[in-house]
Amino acid sequence: MKTVLITGANKGLGFETARRLLEAGHTVYIGARHAERGRIAADALGARLVLLDVTDDSSVDAAAATIAAKGGLDVLINNAGLEERTAENGVPGAGDETAASMERIFETNVFGVVRMLHAFLPLLQRSREPVIVNVSSGLGSLSDLSEPDQPTYFYPGVAYPASKTTLNAITIQYAKAFPDMRINAVDPGYTNTDLNGRTGTQSVEEGASIIVRMAQIGSDGPTGAFLSAQGAVRW
Repeated sequence: MKTVLITGANKGLGFETARRLLEAGHTVYIGARHAERGRIAADALGARLVLLDVTDDSSVDAAAATIAAKGGLDVLINNAGLEERTAENGVPGAGDETAASMERIFETNVFGVVRMLHAFLPLLQRSREPVIVNVSSGLGSLSDLSEPDQPTYFYPGVAYPASKTTLNAITIQYAKAFPDMRINAVDPGYTNTDLNGRTGTQSVEEGASIIVRMAQIGSDGPTGAFLSAQGAVRW
């Protein structure tokens, strides 16, 4: 059995992923920014809680030190994510996007992942079968985003798909740099979570399936791939 850390895991896909991995017998840390919400989630699951804000260097470093002191890590799931939308107007279109709004998204979806990788790579390198799962999106597929016959073509925002495309590039480069690790990006699909204002068309149980599957692959599994429950996703 493996020791797993999931960022942004006090609700949504992260929570369901933690539940399923605990059910499979793994040791699971749920990362949460908010102490009380994290404690409630950890108690409900029977998971370990680590306070973790992926946008803050000191928070990430403290989490890495805590997990190192308790025995190490085998699987890192970079699940924490952010998308901007309002109840009134939904996702802002390209004409409303600003450098500041893009920076807010990238701080979590891109820089937060790099911050986590930098802090936790030394721990993962001590594992016999280290795995990293980066939770991406079908909106990160440039192929699908640019073709009118694909549903993602009609998404009006800029920052979120750009952040997930960048995350995909990060996944490829890290997979090449660390060939002894299994490092992949996954597309959970359009899942009904708080991130999208509960507008998703599938359940968290369905969305978490690919995350759970890729978290449990062995050293003979794929790396540098972009995958959904249906198979490979076009870059």
